[in-house]
Amino acid sequence: MSSDFAASIATSAGELEIRGSAATDVGLVRAVNEDAFYAGAPVYLVADGMGGHSYGDLASNTVAEVFGETFNDHRRPTTPEDVIAAVDAANTRIQELMANDGEPGAIAGTTVSGVALVDVDPDGETDVAPYWMIFNVGDSRVYGWNGRSVVQITVDHSAVQELVYLGIITEEEALVHPDRNVITRAVGSDTQVHTDLWLMPVQGHQLFVICSDGLTKELSDDEIGAIIQNYAVETGVTRTLAQTLIDRAIERGGRDNITVVAVESTPVSGEGVESPTESVSESE
Repeated sequence: MSSDFAASIATSAGELEIRGSAATDVGLVRAVNEDAFYAGAPVYLVADGMGGHSYGDLASNTVAEVFGETFNDHRRPTTPEDVIAAVDAANTRIQELMANDGEPGAIAGTTVSGVALVDVDPDGETDVAPYWMIFNVGDSRVYGWNGRSVVQITVDHSAVQELVYLGIITEEEALVHPDRNVITRAVGSDTQVHTDLWLMPVQGHQLFVICSDGLTKELSDDEIGAIIQNYAVETGVTRTLAQTLIDRAIERGGRDNITVVAVESTPVSGEGVESPTESVSESE
């Protein structure tokens, strides 16, 4: 399943044009696609479910449904509080669904990673301004493109990432570690969920790639960056960027479900905001 999207949003600093693509694929090994996505202004996300017996599918699709009900393709910025509330509402709904329909002892959970256009006053001393808010629970990822390479903005909530932080294993060893699929935080698996947040000012041309780990299991960050770079200069392309990334991951083996949402934003000139520049989107 794939789709293109476009929206024009009036922010506190002027009009912002958003366009992009979303796609998901079951891959070559799994029988069921437990991934889901939501791509409706001002929020774009990927959810990767887990739990077995269709519970992972239920969890990820519940996240997409709750965000669809909450935002319904609004053509205006939202707030960090509304995004967090939507994650919390999805967490509660998943738990309620499992309590009513799940088998005894069954647990359903899902990652959620995405970007949301928000108007905020981060220091409480100036007027509100538009920001991209990146949010994450689990090990799906949000990347920013800086014109030369991709930068991973989110931090994986996974067992191997904690081992990397502690210096017990290297990034390379994490790729083949037996616990590489164990995540330490998920939506729906506990009564409360903590969502990580980052804020990036809206400025110039920006590109974000949101993906489930089905993409990053097959492609390195450098390979993802090279695909984006080549896509930017190709002419006569017939596939979207999201589908191009998925197709390359399938060529590498497609061992997991693969979902990608690519979000590109450009301020409209003459509306009191910057004209497009080459790029931004680096994490601190």
